[in-house]
Amino acid sequence: MADSKLIHIVDDEEAVRRSLDFLLRTAGYQVEKWPDGEAFLKGAEPTRPACVLLDVRMPGMDGLQVQREMVGHGLNFPVIVLTGHGDINTAVQAMQGGAVDFLEKPFNRQRLLEALDSAFLRLADKEGQREREQWAKTQIALLTDREEEVLEGLACGYPNKTIAHDLGISSRTVEVYRANVMEKLRVSSFADALRVAFAAGMGSESEWRRKYLIGSSPGRS
Repeated sequence: MADSKLIHIVDDEEAVRRSLDFLLRTAGYQVEKWPDGEAFLKGAEPTRPACVLLDVRMPGMDGLQVQREMVGHGLNFPVIVLTGHGDINTAVQAMQGGAVDFLEKPFNRQRLLEALDSAFLRLADKEGQREREQWAKTQIALLTDREEEVLEGLACGYPNKTIAHDLGISSRTVEVYRANVMEKLRVSSFADALRVAFAAGMGSESEWRRKYLIGSSPGRS
């Protein structure tokens, strides 16, 4: 039921906050309103599940900054970005950063409610995501350090030759570790091995570069 669901409205325009508040309460949601990102980050209750309607353009901290800061404040909520005309590129950036959707002002009521349904479905699935992540990490723990490194490189999309070069081993050795990984993870296809890696949070190219290309220590055998 919508009446058990909380929505945070973060927008510097009072008229927008007031309009959304009326629309959402009429639809049965509970609402908390915030005039800026700083107030939201400081005041929102992190332990209560919620969805966030987040304006892109606000004085001080803009929507993208607020979105980046949320996790550090324990606010692991799905975000729907609110945009004005001409903010589409920014909205796309927000979605690349994990936002569920973006809505252009003025809002279409049905479109807003559909976006909120999607956001709360994602919220409901977070427990399942945590269980899959924990299971995947348990599987990855079966690997040796070197096997995990090879799987990390594969999850980044690198060919054997690149992984071998970065780790200081031969391409043939990478193939051997790759086979070991599949055997230990008990998977029959490379795609299945990648699914386990991605569920465990592997596959960050920036992390790979930090570890192995920027002042890295010699690879372990």
